[in-house]
Amino acid sequence: MRGEFHAPELDPEFFPGQYYGHILFEDFANGWFALDRLMLVRILMTIIVAVLFLVAFRSPKLVPSGLQNFAELALDFVRVHIAEDILGKKEGRRFLPVIATIFFAVLAFNIPTIIPGLNISPNARIGMPIVLALLGYVTMIYAGAKRYGFGKFVKSSVVIPNLPPALHILVVPIEFFSTFIMRPVTLALRLMANFLAGHLILVLLYSATNFFFWQLNGWTVLSGVTIVAAVAFTLYEIIIIFLQAYIFALLVAVYIELSLHADSH
Repeated sequence: MRGEFHAPELDPEFFPGQYYGHILFEDFANGWFALDRLMLVRILMTIIVAVLFLVAFRSPKLVPSGLQNFAELALDFVRVHIAEDILGKKEGRRFLPVIATIFFAVLAFNIPTIIPGLNISPNARIGMPIVLALLGYVTMIYAGAKRYGFGKFVKSSVVIPNLPPALHILVVPIEFFSTFIMRPVTLALRLMANFLAGHLILVLLYSATNFFFWQLNGWTVLSGVTIVAAVAFTLYEIIIIFLQAYIFALLVAVYIELSLHADSH
């Protein structure tokens, strides 16, 4: 009845191509439709979110109740507190579909980190954060190019007016790098890093609890400390689940706003 401590093993989860038995449809169509566990979690959460909104709005009522009321409150939160707060009513409604899609996608893919049996957020692997960041990045460029034309938008974004000409040699590359490279990179890395770190901490805390509890000696008492820490960190992760979705969508809205007003750089 002695516990064994198993350190978290990332390779099968994050680099499944190196291992056999972790991938479905690996041999079908040269692996184009291969599915590992994280991909299956993404598909599951996508289906759940789609079904929830379809059921909520399949027969909308003037006075909402139940699931429709919850869905409208969620959409109103994104519309009022993210899209319209940053972009104003007109542009907020225009870009609401993209911002809401990003918010609910990030939120849905964050939730599995605390669901028993799933145990990990698909956003803890870089693929999905890159896709979501690219969606925000393309929307940001579209917003600016649509208003100014692509060339003028890029110029307005990187050239600061009234600077001495010699300083442009230094400032333009910095502005280009920060605007067109760092924005999507930091969006993706911030999201991934938060949930990869959270996953590791939860695995370590619950594994330590199991290890200490089954020692059946003085170390068993320490399992009470680690389980309390594990539960507390799980509650903290619930906050992070929502907060990271909010921050991601908020930053996309801010980047769109900056593109729409690139001439006032």
